[in-house]
Amino acid sequence: MIEPKILVDSQHHNAECPLWHPQQQCLYWTDIPEGKLFRYYPKTDIYSEIYYGEPVGGLTLQVDGSLLLFKTRGTIERWEEGKITTIVEEIPAEKHTRFNDAIADPMGRVFSGTMATEEDKGRLYRIDTDGSIHVILEELLVPNGMGFSPDLKYFYFTDSDTHTIYRFDYDQETGNITNQQNHIITPQDQGVPDGMTVDAEGYIWSARWDGSSLYRYAADGTEVLRIPFPALKVTSMTFGGSDYSDLYVSTAGGNDRSQEGAGAGAIFHLQVDVKGVPEYTSRIFISS
Repeated sequence: MIEPKILVDSQHHNAECPLWHPQQQCLYWTDIPEGKLFRYYPKTDIYSEIYYGEPVGGLTLQVDGSLLLFKTRGTIERWEEGKITTIVEEIPAEKHTRFNDAIADPMGRVFSGTMATEEDKGRLYRIDTDGSIHVILEELLVPNGMGFSPDLKYFYFTDSDTHTIYRFDYDQETGNITNQQNHIITPQDQGVPDGMTVDAEGYIWSARWDGSSLYRYAADGTEVLRIPFPALKVTSMTFGGSDYSDLYVSTAGGNDRSQEGAGAGAIFHLQVDVKGVPEYTSRIFISS
């Protein structure tokens, strides 16, 4: 039986978006409502807060080793060891909401969604390498985890409130996604699908908010593995380590462990006998 082990016994309100940095051999993540970013070095077991400010709802690794931060009001910033440079100051349509999750594609573009509000539905954006911004999907509720099939034929996208992971045909050259299909629909009584990733074998991993579990699905959408956690809100995961055999998982609810579980808000580590692949790096305003 696979047993999640607490790596960082933090009590985050909502730890999200874990991201492995291969050059630095460290793990980054955000606590969204607290407006904080963290970094952990497994080799030295050093964990630190590296940013405090406006909430960060998503992040990607730039090809130069810096981070892109996706924040409120459509703001996108570059972070490099405390130095922040504004890439996109604001998207007027998103002035009352924030980005939620982000992923780079093989060409260095970034997909990132925005949360629905009482005034407006959420959207999925694609930010191209020249900084141009394109609305890809509309009428969303809580856009969340994304991933690509290993052969790059498909793009997966989670809309949490509809309990659905969608599959799209993906065009690497243009960044366009088409032919939307309901790929995985999760039962209402098993929590809400949150962050996701795709492993080296093409299997989909999906975190389950209010479901206390991490799920693995075959490429056809069949559930093949379910790992329980001592935390009600499992939020996201990423593979990392020198050979991508380590699985890091974030959770939420650390502000109320009596209700949310003994490990709520902690960062977990698992060995799952399968490897991941490096996340693609973004190239926003970086020439190739």
